[in-house]
Amino acid sequence: MGMSFRIVVYAQDSAKAKQASKAAFDRVVVLNRIMSDYEPNSELNKLSDLAGNGQAVPVSPELFRVLDRAQALSVLTGGAFDVTAGASIQLWRRARQLKRLPPQYALDKALKTIGFRTLKLDPEKRTAKLTQTGTRLDLGGIAKGYVLDEAIAVLKKHGLCRALVSAGGDIVAGDAPPGKAGWRVALIGLEEDAKPELLRLANGAVATSGDLYQFLEVDGTRYSHIIDPRSGTALTEQRLVHVLALDAMSADSLSTAISVLGPKGGLRLVATDKNFGTRVAFREALGQVRVIESPVFRAWSRVKN
Repeated sequence: MGMSFRIVVYAQDSAKAKQASKAAFDRVVVLNRIMSDYEPNSELNKLSDLAGNGQAVPVSPELFRVLDRAQALSVLTGGAFDVTAGASIQLWRRARQLKRLPPQYALDKALKTIGFRTLKLDPEKRTAKLTQTGTRLDLGGIAKGYVLDEAIAVLKKHGLCRALVSAGGDIVAGDAPPGKAGWRVALIGLEEDAKPELLRLANGAVATSGDLYQFLEVDGTRYSHIIDPRSGTALTEQRLVHVLALDAMSADSLSTAISVLGPKGGLRLVATDKNFGTRVAFREALGQVRVIESPVFRAWSRVKN
C-alpha cells in the first residue's frame, strides 16, 4: 500500500509476541494483494480491468466489505468520497513525480470515468460490476483503515489485547498499556512550530489526512495529493484533518471525506454520531491557520504536560 506498518504489543514472552505479530503482518500482506492499486495483479486492479464490459464478477469477502462501506459513504457525502476516482488520482500522482500539472484534456477524460453509481454491488451473489469504461478503483482512502482493523483483530485472537498498529499516520489501539489510561498519540498541526497535541487512545482509532508531505506546487499554487472526485482536481486549500472513531476503517474514510468537504461540511458529517470526533485545521487566504473541532473531539481525553 505504499507505506510501512508498525505493531507494538505487550506480551508475557517474546516468542508469543513474535508469533502474533508475524500473523498480523501476514494478514496485511494478503490484504495488500487484494486491495492495492500498486500491485498490477491485485484483485482490485483485475476488477478495474473489466470496467465497461458488462460483467459482474465474484469478489472476495474482504474486497466486497470495503467496497460496500465505500459506497455507503459515497451516498452520504454526495460523491465527495468516491473509490471510482482512480483515473484522476493516478494523473495527479504522476504529476507530483514530474512536478508539473496534468494536461487538461487528460483530466477531462478521467473525470468522465468517475461516478460511484457506476459501481454495482450484489450482496446476495457477492459480485461487483463497473459499468463505465475506463473506470479505475482506488481504495487509498479506506483500505488502510480496514487493514489496520484486521491486523489488530489478529493480535487479539492471539491473546494480545494490549496492542497498537499504525500505518501512514493512522492508528488503531486495543486495550491501554499496563497502568495507563490509554496509548499516548501525538497529533501534529499545520503550524510548523506548534507542539504536537497528545491524546489518550484505547480501543479506538485515529486517522490523519492532509498534504503536509504529499503535494505539488506550481506557480505559487499548492496542489494536495487528495482529489475531489466530483471535479477530478486536487485540493488547493491546505487542510489537516484528524478523525477519532471506534474503528480504523471509519476513521480513515471519514478523514478523507472531510478533507474534501471542508470544515463546515465535514463537521456536519459527524455531528449526529457520538462515536466520531473530528478536528479540521485549514489555512485561510492570508495564511492564517484556523481550527474547528467537533464536540466529541473537544471532549476527548488529553495527556497533561
